[in-house]
Amino acid sequence: MKVILTGSIAFDYLMQFPGLFKDHLIAEHLDKVSLSFLVHKMIKQDGGVGPNIAYTLAMLGGNAYLFSTAGQDFGEYARRLEQVGVDTSGVRIIPDKFTASFFATTDRSNAQIATFYTGAMADAAELPLAEADFEENDFVMVSPSDPGAMRRYIREAPELGLRMLFDPGQQIISMDADTLRDGVEHAHGLFINEYEFELLQKHTGWSAEEILAKPVFTVVTLAEHGARVVAAGLDCVVPAIGGLVVRDPTGVGDAFRGGFLRGYMAGLPLKVCVELGNTAAAYCIQEAGPQCHKYSWAEFVAFYREHFDDEGLLDEIE
Repeated sequence: MKVILTGSIAFDYLMQFPGLFKDHLIAEHLDKVSLSFLVHKMIKQDGGVGPNIAYTLAMLGGNAYLFSTAGQDFGEYARRLEQVGVDTSGVRIIPDKFTASFFATTDRSNAQIATFYTGAMADAAELPLAEADFEENDFVMVSPSDPGAMRRYIREAPELGLRMLFDPGQQIISMDADTLRDGVEHAHGLFINEYEFELLQKHTGWSAEEILAKPVFTVVTLAEHGARVVAAGLDCVVPAIGGLVVRDPTGVGDAFRGGFLRGYMAGLPLKVCVELGNTAAAYCIQEAGPQCHKYSWAEFVAFYREHFDDEGLLDEIE
């Protein structure tokens, strides 16, 4: 069983601003914003939603199959992903474009301002899901990418008999109400953060209860408060791991998804899956980038057990 990961492939340019954005925003003149932030640090990292999830999932021993588009500059990035076990054979290279790029500036309160260059990601809508290497029991995760590609995969996943995991993220504002409703309606699982959950209600016209009733499970991440998981007969919040040195929030939600999926693919209870997600997120947030955390399965389990009790279930995962 594997997860087909359709999210964007990108390079991340991550910058640190030593002040606070809010100190430079004038509420009554937001329509005339003209700001330039002098940053004291910048790093370039491998990123993109699809590879970020794949990186954590594969490092934990899960079967991660990347299915998206990248540019002429993807070669070395692909080799790094393959070294941790990610299958990149489903990536289509667009030879006359560069890989998408994410430019993010984070202030000292972890507020973030970002821009995104689409590059080869814009061609993802021309990559039909039928070309993926899949079997009957596989999952496809529809994560932020080109909106046209997301619309396509929402439609094609049920046609191909694939169980869809819907992860609309920041692209909620780029999709029409009908597409969002189809995504929720056909989702086996829904992943979303607290703010995006409010947006999803606004754009679909559905209440929280109506949305939560449709997928087999829904996970709402709550930043430093952990994550809420809702399914038939279950509605609980699993606390985040505290006492961490926060270096960069970029990719933390993707790491959470990778950890959660490792447990879910192994058939573990949803609460344990969320705990695995919180553990993976804790590793990620302590590093300066979305794919800088490294650990063995044994190290991961030991850290998990400092904060959660799996009652021995993780011993059954190879």
